Amino acid sequence: MQRNQVGANNLGRFSGLLSRLWFLVLALVVYRIGVYITLPGIDAVTLSEVMDQQGQQGGISAMINLFSGGAFEKMSVFMLGVMPYITASIVIQMLSVVYAPLEQLKKEGEAGRRKMTQYTRYMTIAFGVVQGIVYSIAIMNGGFVNAELVVIPPVLFVTLSTLTLVTGTMFLVWLGEQITERGIGNGISMIIFASILMGVPSSVAFLFETATTQGGAMWLLLVVLFLLVLAVIFVIVFIERGQRRITIQYARRQQGRMMTVGNQTNHLPLKLNMSGVIPAIFGSAFLSFVYTISTGLSKVNVPELTDADTGLWGSFSYYVSLTLNKLGFYGVKYFSIGQPAYMILFAALIIFFCFFYTALQFNSKETAENLKRNGGFIPGIRPGIHTSQYLDRVLTRITLWGSLYITIICLLPEFFNGISPVQMYFGGTSILIAVVVVMDLVTQIQALLMSQQYESLMKKANISSALNGTPPNF
Repeated sequence: MQRNQVGANNLGRFSGLLSRLWFLVLALVVYRIGVYITLPGIDAVTLSEVMDQQGQQGGISAMINLFSGGAFEKMSVFMLGVMPYITASIVIQMLSVVYAPLEQLKKEGEAGRRKMTQYTRYMTIAFGVVQGIVYSIAIMNGGFVNAELVVIPPVLFVTLSTLTLVTGTMFLVWLGEQITERGIGNGISMIIFASILMGVPSSVAFLFETATTQGGAMWLLLVVLFLLVLAVIFVIVFIERGQRRITIQYARRQQGRMMTVGNQTNHLPLKLNMSGVIPAIFGSAFLSFVYTISTGLSKVNVPELTDADTGLWGSFSYYVSLTLNKLGFYGVKYFSIGQPAYMILFAALIIFFCFFYTALQFNSKETAENLKRNGGFIPGIRPGIHTSQYLDRVLTRITLWGSLYITIICLLPEFFNGISPVQMYFGGTSILIAVVVVMDLVTQIQALLMSQQYESLMKKANISSALNGTPPNF
């Protein structure tokens, strides 16, 4: 009887965690089902045959396809994924620094946060409409697949396709918010993680097929690739756990008749990579947006300039079309994965977003003021503005090393692909996102279990009866 009671108590303790896990799994299953729903007006049979013939592809299109969980190559309703939302978040967060009304909204607590979330959704729709139109035109013109896929009139296809893609993106945003609220982990991160995870089996199978076909030294390169991935995972886990601990001392203070214990020593932990995977995601989202626009511009038809079109309007339309076409052509050519311009821009974006997001998360002036107000100080540093300047210097140094670490991890596969015949289709960005999301998921599960243990202890100590039977929310 006692053993059954213990089992029932354990089951009740884990019921909250299990319900959250089930909700997460069911939400991701719904997402995966949507990946296989093709856009209206596309011949799904012809698309399937063409994709089977093309097999694995590289370039930024492969990266977009990886982040969309295969929805890009299937031309599904989730083809845009959550990239428009991420792009909108970038713009809103940057505007909150330079635009006073948005900066004021950040200081208004929960109400201000809801308002900024609303603005982000509106901007997501705007970016989704732009990308949806570009994608629809590229599909009609054979920009992604060299085949006739559209079976309905062009205007109707562009309209239906754009509405469907924007609706799919907003549904994923809503689904991510539900995962954050009712499931475990950050919803948008979990959707991206599921997308990456679903692309791994096909990539691994393709690598083994290549090694089996070519044989010989290809198996050795495959082993080297496997060891390199393990080493990258180890480095990510090691550095993500790294901290710079700043010693904080608290002076003796007297409050009324009570004398607090003086000379207490504590630490202020500063993570080496305080921005997490945000710079990698933001950089990838920006590059995918550039690729989308470049692909659409490269498909602009340049009319022939004849003698009859030498008027002002004819010349104007010709040179505008030619300029847009050239911009798109050079954008696709020089900003493809593996090109020097792509790697330089990607590295610059990662470093910029590392410093930018760290500045958003950590306010050295507020931290210095809080320490001064509570009687805390850094040994050898005067309280107030000097403490703020010291924290800025320390944070700048560790953020620099953290940004270099993320840049190396994200660009390492590109260097490997340049010197090896074996291609890494799951790059450093996807490995970084997957490992960090898993670490965050494990941390949240541990925190949830710990809070449930506190609640059970409160019940055993009969403290909850003094609180009308309701345990406090930890």
